[in-house]
Amino acid sequence: MKLRCKKLFRSNSKVVASSNATAVTGSDAKLGGEIKWELRPGGMLVQKRECAENDGDSIITLRVSTVTQCHHISIQPTSSFGELKMILAMVTGLEPKEQRLLYKGKEREDCEYLHMVGVKDKDKVLLFEDPAIKERKQATSGHVQVIGSTYHTICV
Repeated sequence: MKLRCKKLFRSNSKVVASSNATAVTGSDAKLGGEIKWELRPGGMLVQKRECAENDGDSIITLRVSTVTQCHHISIQPTSSFGELKMILAMVTGLEPKEQRLLYKGKEREDCEYLHMVGVKDKDKVLLFEDPAIKERKQATSGHVQVIGSTYHTICV
């Protein structure tokens, strides 16, 4: 059985070398401009990444809605929902363990990352207070309701 050798580059393309990067011109230049290459420390020649896309300095703005309020939070897309909860704790006064975050109809765990779930700039995240913790708070504080002239304690 014979294997055919496939050509990766057309014979009419030219390779221009520079110190750390090279550019392929010819047929590739017509399609989308020149391709920049970089030489990795191991000696591998790879296509150069776009700097603006992979910096990590990019910031997204999220609209976090509660029942009564809407907050605009700026955060890095590589942050986790746990880090978002810490920021929301400063804004809303709810502790991170008391918060429930919903994105695209699903409750998200603290260890999930925003970019892995698909959160983009100006997306909406819903913030709810955990009902179990809310009930415990109300039970420990004890509400007093006035009926006539006597006082009754009603735990809800």
